[in-house]
Amino acid sequence: MASDFSLATYAPRAPITGERNLNLDLQEQIPKPYLARALVAVDQSHPNGTEGRDHHNLSVLQQHVAFFDRNKDGIIYPWETYQGFRAIGCGVFLSLTAGFLINFLLGYSTQPAWIPSPLLPIYIKNIHKCKHGSDSETYDTEGRFDPAKFDAIFSKYAKTYSDALTGDELHTMLGANRNLTDFIGRAIASAEWRLLYSLAKDERGVLQREAIRGLFDGSLFELLAEKRKTE
Repeated sequence: MASDFSLATYAPRAPITGERNLNLDLQEQIPKPYLARALVAVDQSHPNGTEGRDHHNLSVLQQHVAFFDRNKDGIIYPWETYQGFRAIGCGVFLSLTAGFLINFLLGYSTQPAWIPSPLLPIYIKNIHKCKHGSDSETYDTEGRFDPAKFDAIFSKYAKTYSDALTGDELHTMLGANRNLTDFIGRAIASAEWRLLYSLAKDERGVLQREAIRGLFDGSLFELLAEKRKTE
């Protein structure tokens, strides 16, 4: 039998471990929470991922970006990124900026050849090569979804509501996730999360757990696009 301290998540001489708690009951709430899922984004309310959604045998990270592949050919061009951002409710200037910067920063890493393409394509097949630092680590380096890391977003930082983040809590999380000298990763993480907050916060000004989970598997983008169509 393990000793009491062998399973401890709090070290008295490291107060930060007490301030940022972990969910000690997660093992009982999700089967094998330590096992990163390749095809679905699971949590306590979604043990099988997003109900009724076809994963098309894509990794969760690939599903996250597939919304922006508007013609479904496995490649995302800058104009498709622009169209995707417009579809979820972003303005023209932001969408134009995103269309260029995202493809410029990420495209080359995903290309199958050494010579860069002037069209700045992002190949969904290789999107795992674009994983950046200073993030929540909910995606592993192969693009799987880690339930324990996802749950830690809330156990560590959701202090006002158990299943949502306020703007201040989001700011705290971004600061806590920073890796030393990782300026590019910090900038990307900050832009991603702040955009998510502006698009998906509820009437109380908080990001619900389901909105964040939907970001990871891309289902949130589909919901935002459908909502915009009806407005």
